[in-house]
Amino acid sequence: MLSLQALLVSTGTVTLAEIGDKTQLLALLLAARYRKPWPIALGILAATLVNHAISAWLGAELTDWLSPEVLRWVVAASFLAVALWTLKPDTLDENEKLPAHGAFLATTVAFFLAEIGDKTQVATVLLATRYEPLWQVIAGTTIGMLLANLPVVWLGHRFADRLPLKLARSLAALVFFALALWVAWRGVG
Repeated sequence: MLSLQALLVSTGTVTLAEIGDKTQLLALLLAARYRKPWPIALGILAATLVNHAISAWLGAELTDWLSPEVLRWVVAASFLAVALWTLKPDTLDENEKLPAHGAFLATTVAFFLAEIGDKTQVATVLLATRYEPLWQVIAGTTIGMLLANLPVVWLGHRFADRLPLKLARSLAALVFFALALWVAWRGVG
């Protein structure tokens, strides 16, 4: 029987972590500038797949490089740090320039760069140290990114203004905190 635990946990974790994140603000900015939802959606998909595939691979490699005991505490501490980081609202610099290229290319480049070092990228690395198969982590984190960002692309500021961002950040922080406790208690494997 096929277990979808890695897919479901990865999807839920990244969806919650992405609410109010700078890449969600970037999606809103791109939607307002280009007013072409399909190229923007495809750009988000392309950037996220590449970024999160690299991140998941790195997470999987960490399980080979570090002893299980060291990895357990590194991952637990990292999940705890991401939980605290999630509570801090992101902002997008209003002076930040977007590429003048088409909507797809601008979105792909901007999202890929915005995800470097972002909490959802860190979460992808951490989820890949904990869950297998890797394709489910990559698919789950990508689906989570799309679930959080595509409504913003299509519905714009009216939807984003109605999101209970503080509640979403608190829920995401609780998920990361629970993952930190779980890893500290049960280990990575």
